[in-house]
Parts: sequence; structure tokens; C-alpha cells
Amino acid sequence: MPRPLCFMLCLLSSLAWADPVHLRIQGSNTIGATLAPALVRGLLLAEGARDIRQRPGPVANEQTLSAYSAAAEPIRIDIAAHGSSTGFAALGSGDADLAASSRPIGEKEASRLQALGDLRSARSEQIIGLDGVAIIVHPENPLSQLTTRQLAQVFSGEIQRWEQLGIAGGAIRLYARDDRSGTFETFKGLVLDPHRTTLSALAQRFESSDTLADRVNTDRQAIGFSSLAAVHEAKVLAIAEGQAPALLPSPARVASEDYPLSRRLFFYLPENTAHPLARALADFAQSSAGQAIVAEQGFISQQVEASPMAARAGMPPRYRALAEGAKRLSVNFRFQEGSASLDNKALRDVQRVTDYLRRTGKLRDQVVLVGFGDPKQTPGRAALLSRLRTQAVRRELARGGIEPKDLIGLGDQMPVAGNDLEQGRLRNRRVEVWVY
Repeated sequence: MPRPLCFMLCLLSSLAWADPVHLRIQGSNTIGATLAPALVRGLLLAEGARDIRQRPGPVANEQTLSAYSAAAEPIRIDIAAHGSSTGFAALGSGDADLAASSRPIGEKEASRLQALGDLRSARSEQIIGLDGVAIIVHPENPLSQLTTRQLAQVFSGEIQRWEQLGIAGGAIRLYARDDRSGTFETFKGLVLDPHRTTLSALAQRFESSDTLADRVNTDRQAIGFSSLAAVHEAKVLAIAEGQAPALLPSPARVASEDYPLSRRLFFYLPENTAHPLARALADFAQSSAGQAIVAEQGFISQQVEASPMAARAGMPPRYRALAEGAKRLSVNFRFQEGSASLDNKALRDVQRVTDYLRRTGKLRDQVVLVGFGDPKQTPGRAALLSRLRTQAVRRELARGGIEPKDLIGLGDQMPVAGNDLEQGRLRNRRVEVWVY
């Protein structure tokens, strides 16, 4: 049994169940609608709880799970899924033990909650899975792709008719998540803000991604955005940012975070004083069993897989050689802003990659690390920095006994995002892992 899960089970077993255990989760509708309840149920089953029941709460988008522990003591978990911002507010007011969020915590939020510790620390900020903000239209809409600039023009109302995008269809009807939603915050941060636009007042707003997607699916003039897990029967468009190619939110593209509207799903809990059951739930979500539940619920798990990549004209020669003879892992290592240090997701991915390489017998001379970056004014600097990033990853993997075959720095070649803004440059600063 994996060590984190063993620790979690021992922790739960050691709880003094004299009083009813009550865990309060608030925040993201994307997470709270189905994923959080499924993870809670998985944790309870792993601990041997019985009589697990799930019932609606007093208002829409709230629910309660109840059970009895193996020692016959009652457990209650309340989940309120009204948007990511509500989770941080509830942490601050003491009305939640754990915040579920489909976007990173904001600077102001982290500052307001500093009494709970550093919520951006690796212990507090738990990335539990990945998702793509899917741009959806009616199934019969002939449009296949848009740029992030075109998306900003559409959702701000600058483009109002489908004919302006080259197809027939009349007036465009906009469907968007509400202001409290992490999905909206992600869309705003990745699409609207970079192009200095705001959402049109004519957009219809929804608290639930499922409801939004159902409406788009019945409206031939509609365009909307939702969690990838809540697309239902709507048509999903490929999205391009800057000069990068248009990509669909396929599981592989979201797992690597190459898809322009990829996002991380988070649990946030107080750094050093977390509710024991909240800590156990976060640990369970990171385990193989928890990640399997993430995938079952339609999101993208962080389990490492190796997949072939088709060689294409225009690839750098060394990269093309990899595409022809090796497989790429479903993990890109990324870095903290303005730093050569791995970010919180990458720190956990080091262990996931190490476990995968050990399990597949690829500890020595069968791994190639490929670094990328953004353009620099000094010639050769982008290539140098991209190679230095591979060295940072190699140092971390070496702790697990991994000895790569080669390190390649490709500089600013093969961007997955535009370089005009810092968020695009951050996405381009990455290290891929290839295996023979």
C-alpha cells in the first residue's frame, strides 16, 4: 500500500471518535458537484466506514454525506459548492475546514488568510487533478477553432454575429459561469484580462457548469465555457494562443497543461492546523486510488502515462528523433514565477515520475529531459536557461536514483503559448520527460 495512503488510514484510525466528526467543505462548483463527494465516499470506504449516505442540502448545490466509522461513531461531511471565492471566504470566517477551488488562490485572498499560515505552501495547496475550460457550441455548429483573442472579442460583445467568424448563424448568444465561479475566474484570467476586455452584460450566467452545457446543447446560436467534465453532448472547439497551434482539450494535452485553457483543481487547507479529516481527504486525493476517482469523474488525473507522439515537419531534429524513437510522459515540470524552483505540482510530480520509472525499470540511461523557455534578447540565453531547467529536474530525480540519458535545451522553440504576457511565458518555461 502506498505510504501516503497508509499514513492516512492510520491517522483516521487514531482519531478519537468520541464526538461526531464534522468536516465542512466549501468552494468550487466544478469540484463540489461530483468530484468532492466521490473523493469523500472513496476515503470513507477505504477506512471501512459503513452506512454511507448522500443527500441534498437545504439549498441548491449543497449536499451532505454521512456514515458510521468502523467504531460505530457518526461522521458528517457538508459540501457547499457555490464558487471558488466562497471557499476562501468561508475559510476566513471559520465556516469551512477545507476550500475547494478551480483556480489558484489570489494574492489578496492569501494575504487576508495569512493567520491560517502560508496557503501557497506545498503542504497547504494541494493540486488534486486537472481540468480544461472547454469552449462549447451547439453540436451542429461548423466552427472548429478559435484564438484566445477571438474568444475575448466574442465574450466581450465586440464580435456579435457568427458571420464575423466566417460561418452562418446570426446573432451569437453567450453563456458564462457566475462571478463566484473558479471556472469564470480562470476564463477571465486566461482570456478576458490579457486582451483588456470584460464580459458582455448580455451573457447569461450560471452557477452550474452542467446547466450551462445543457443550455448550449439546445441552442444553435450559443457559445459557452464549462468544465471539461461537464461538456455533455456539446461540441468542443480547439483553442490557439499566440503563434502556438490550436489544440483540443484532450486528456494528454490537459495533463501536460499544453492546452491553453488548462487549469489545476485545488484543495486548500490551513498550513499547520488542518482538520485531521481534511488532511486525510487531501492525502487520499493524491493517492493512486484518489486519482482513479478523479479520472472516473471526468477530470484528468495526475497518474503518469507514456504515449507516442507523431513526428511532424518543422520539429527540431533532436526533438523529431525523440518522437520517432521514444514516448513522452504525461507530465510537464513547471516552475515558480521568477524562479528556477519547481512549483507545488512539479514537486509531487517528481515522486510520481520516479515511481513510474522505477515500476517500468527505466532508472538508468532511458530518460531524456527536454527544456523549453521564452525568447530572450541575448542570443543563446533562452537555450541556456532551458537547459538549466532540465538540470534542476535532474537534481530532483537523482534523489530517487534516476540517471537520465540526455538533457536537451530547445530554448524558445515549440511554444505552447504566446510570449506577450507573463502567464504565457510561464507556460512555455517547461521540461518534458521522454522515455525509451
